[in-house]
Amino acid sequence: MRYYPVFLNLEGKRCIVIGGGEVAERKVLALLDAGAAVTVVSPELTERLAGLKRAGQIVHIQRRYQEGDLAGAFIVIAATSDMDVNRKVSGDAGNIPVNIVDVPVLCTFIVPSVVRRGELTIAVSTSGASPALSRSIREELEDLYTEEIGGLLQHIAEIRKTITESDLPPEKRAAILKRLGSRKVLELLRAEGPERALRHIQDLLDHSG
Repeated sequence: MRYYPVFLNLEGKRCIVIGGGEVAERKVLALLDAGAAVTVVSPELTERLAGLKRAGQIVHIQRRYQEGDLAGAFIVIAATSDMDVNRKVSGDAGNIPVNIVDVPVLCTFIVPSVVRRGELTIAVSTSGASPALSRSIREELEDLYTEEIGGLLQHIAEIRKTITESDLPPEKRAAILKRLGSRKVLELLRAEGPERALRHIQDLLDHSG
């Protein structure tokens, strides 16, 4: 199956997680990191999820899943080992996007392996063919794109804002912005570090007037 890759804005959106184990914990943490309003339906919680509940960071419905629990959800994730529950959640979701962890046939969306470096997000998916390979590729990308690129990207964003708000001709603005994100900048970042990459960017700006 071929999937359409998309990044969702979950800020303030009601996202429901069915299950309270370690897999559910990872899903909840990722949703909270995206700003979602998370509700967990499960008789039990991991210690960390229980801490999030005490802190008021998640809503916990302390029982097994029941029909009607998905009302008002923006997305749903089921992370249980009970296939009867998983199938029930998938069927009840209707038009609500649903992910049943590690059961692609019951999903309307799947969750990729993700690398985050500041504002940079890299998502990797094998369309469910091999989640383990997705993780291996993600680990390789984590080594390739270190935390330094997040800081560099923040500087580039500030420069980009200045350029887009300037009175330069549109074609000149476009040419400068393209060079700010060139492969040369990445090569210098990896080989010589962020300061050298920033000096290169400053040289580009100086030569562009």
